[in-house]
Amino acid sequence: MAGGTKLTAEAAKVGLAVDCIGHPLTSVPALASDWRGHARASVAMIPVPMAGIHIADIEAAINFWRARSPSPDGVELAAPLRALAEVYAMLVFYRETEADEDSMPPDARRAWMDWFESLPDTPCIAICSTSQGDDICKGCGRTFDEVQLWTEMSPGEKRRTWRRITLEAQAWRFNRYAERALEEAPVSEADSASGSPDAGSADPQAGTA
Repeated sequence: MAGGTKLTAEAAKVGLAVDCIGHPLTSVPALASDWRGHARASVAMIPVPMAGIHIADIEAAINFWRARSPSPDGVELAAPLRALAEVYAMLVFYRETEADEDSMPPDARRAWMDWFESLPDTPCIAICSTSQGDDICKGCGRTFDEVQLWTEMSPGEKRRTWRRITLEAQAWRFNRYAERALEEAPVSEADSASGSPDAGSADPQAGTA
């Protein structure tokens, strides 16, 4: 759909389209082509199930592009920066904290993905206590389902998990085994999910209290 407009099942029931930050745009017979056109007056916000990209991640992506493509004159911005800045500005203006990754404007989405792909994919540190029956992994802080389904999760879903475990800061990757996180050693997600001996044998306490 043009301009990043997203029509959800909830919105369709009442004939509304919503943009990438979950605000109604206009009636379906005359869908807005610009995701910035907000029909807010006398229209209730439609609850939209979404994999949200947090504003902090938008800001991080902006800083990534500022370092990667600095302004030649201190005024002009590179195209990826402009695209991300537009989404950031709308979030600030409407006092929202997340943008929907599926309906984010294409240029902003591509710029954000370039930043996302520069990060470690998985928080796994090869101490996989979910394979020993824990609901929450002691090593990385993910739930059993998140570990099992990690390769199927979208970038937005992965970043939401990363944000949660980072804010909680209870997993061993953030304290007693922080050096493993710094090493960023590649670990097979299949091995982590299955509890392969190779995935956890590096530490004798793997999977224990």
